[in-house]
Amino acid sequence: MITGTAATMDAHRGALPEVADPSKVAPKDARELTRVFFRRLAVLDEGTPEHQYTRNTLIEMNISLVRYAASRFRSRDAEEMEDIVQVGVIGLIKAIDRFELSREVEFTSFSIPYIVGEIKRFFRDTTWAVHVPRRLQEARVQLARATEELSSRLGRTPTVAELAQLMNLEEKEVIEARLASNGYRSSSLDAAINNSEDGEAALADFIGDEDGALELVEDFHALAPMIACLDERSRKILHWRFVEEASQAQIGERLGVSQMHVSRLLSRTLAQLREGMLTTH
Repeated sequence: MITGTAATMDAHRGALPEVADPSKVAPKDARELTRVFFRRLAVLDEGTPEHQYTRNTLIEMNISLVRYAASRFRSRDAEEMEDIVQVGVIGLIKAIDRFELSREVEFTSFSIPYIVGEIKRFFRDTTWAVHVPRRLQEARVQLARATEELSSRLGRTPTVAELAQLMNLEEKEVIEARLASNGYRSSSLDAAINNSEDGEAALADFIGDEDGALELVEDFHALAPMIACLDERSRKILHWRFVEEASQAQIGERLGVSQMHVSRLLSRTLAQLREGMLTTH
């Protein structure tokens, strides 16, 4: 059984350590091990047992990042917090699948925007303030009754699986009904929220931020003709990497070249576009 510092020492020796409980690795060791595991992941074939082990270990080893990101929503109740963490893990997985050591940034800095973005998308897509479909209205009432019954019987908050069994529904339908209840709750923008870091804050402080993406419109207009001037292969690589979000290895398979060659082509193209943007501005 290898954990913490021992695992880090093995990693420095070039071996990929078996981490008994990745979720309990200290943050300092996790940062170092994360880099080691990403180096190994980059050269493994997808679908192999070692690739699966490496990827799963990275997820568990960095689950604390999800809890950290979810902590900003700690004013939510326990049931909602469970959903928030589950959604945040989806963001973590996306970050792991898209991270490349060649970016020369810490994985922590790279992953947090993915995690927070997934959580925000969760609230945007599932919080209905006005209209809720009839079937969900009915399911919400059934869910409230089932929750009350099981809470009294079990002496605790029931799990989604327990609720699904009692309601004779699939778990995803129970989750959908739970989310539908958001449409029946509204709060004043001046409602006070307890924030242990900054004291008491208003709900309005946490919503309605200016969309930073609007500032990118001018850049997109300047970038479009530069991309149009690239050769066909370069345009395809950009499309596959940033539109289809394919990995460098997948792009290499499509072009019949190595991942390293794709990395060099991509770096050269991005440097060319970056130079053009700097000249334009």
